[in-house]
Amino acid sequence: MKINENFLKLQSSYLFSTIAKKVKEYSDSNPNAQIIRLGIGDVTRPLPQASIDAMHKAVDEMGNESTFRGYPPEHGMDFILEKIREYDFTSRGIDIDVDEIFLSDGAKSDTGNIGDIFSVDNVVAVCDPIYPVYVDTNVMAGRAGDVLPSGRWSKFVYLNCTAENDFLPELPTEKVDLIYLCFPNNPTGMAASKQELKKWVDYANKNGSVILYDAAYEAFISQDDLPRSIFEIEGAKTCAIEFRSFSKTAGFTGVRCAYTVIPKELMCGDVSLNNLWARRQATKFNGVSYITQRAAEAIYSEQGMAQVKQNIDYYRNNAKVISDGLKDAGFTVWGAVNSPYAWFKVPDGMTSWDFFDVLLEKTQVVGTPGSGFGPAGEGFFRLTGFGSAEKTLEAVERIKNAKF
Repeated sequence: MKINENFLKLQSSYLFSTIAKKVKEYSDSNPNAQIIRLGIGDVTRPLPQASIDAMHKAVDEMGNESTFRGYPPEHGMDFILEKIREYDFTSRGIDIDVDEIFLSDGAKSDTGNIGDIFSVDNVVAVCDPIYPVYVDTNVMAGRAGDVLPSGRWSKFVYLNCTAENDFLPELPTEKVDLIYLCFPNNPTGMAASKQELKKWVDYANKNGSVILYDAAYEAFISQDDLPRSIFEIEGAKTCAIEFRSFSKTAGFTGVRCAYTVIPKELMCGDVSLNNLWARRQATKFNGVSYITQRAAEAIYSEQGMAQVKQNIDYYRNNAKVISDGLKDAGFTVWGAVNSPYAWFKVPDGMTSWDFFDVLLEKTQVVGTPGSGFGPAGEGFFRLTGFGSAEKTLEAVERIKNAKF
């Protein structure tokens, strides 16, 4: 027997598992500490009532022989695919067919699994800092090479996102095959304009590259002139795959539902990437449960959309409270406008993990060290607006009153 030795190249634990371990150790040593968790990007508001009602109805259907349903179609049922097409694309002037939409159990799964349809010889470009899943899944697949003393991987092309370029990546100077982009960005919270995305689309089409575009946070966009989908950009259908999630949009982190869009125009030579992904999903995925699909369908109802907007506004306001409070405390802050995340510079002389420890010790507030998102994240920190409004206000007051 042999194992996939690429797994041995990974850090011993996932970023948020490391944070959870450190918080548990602190909590065990300080049992009376009132810890406020603003680290992991998990939602706290209940599901929209429209989705709850739809799930109850679907459960009743599953308990009746005449309306019971077994295996769902691997790619999703027509009723939810049609809603997605109508409300997320057609209403915005984007022509997407239902057979270009693939329902799944999460954008995290899809952004990791998409590598199944690409050769391990492809050159991968990643932003730095970046959502760790993009990096780790390519390490597992064997595309990363070896880790360097800098913490970067030898075969990746890194797209630096720094304070100097407003945390927006610049085009690579060499040819790359796969490009991971996420806007609004996790972790920095920055959003990209149509002009910015057009540069990437033009580069990808010119070089035969594929953009893997994570739009999990598109619902948080508040500026009307910003694109919610890469397919708003001319030419994107021949070079881009888009990942969407109901987790942050409608609070489905514990329900699990997302979708990926692969246009039929996206080809590698004479091979359709849409067909490859369809075959992959049919082989490795049994589809999203009927109950969950009905819950997702319900968020496109008039009541559902209103309830989702209320939750998004709630989290968006939390992010503003965090951003304003950090600025009042003397920090330099990015994001938190079109995103639930506030990204800020830690005090001089501290590393990101140093600040994590000091913040926990002085304020009992948990955040995410920027270095966990890549070497370029060193010196920065992320707080999330997904907590309760009360706890968010309390956390900000604690930070403002602390001396760093």
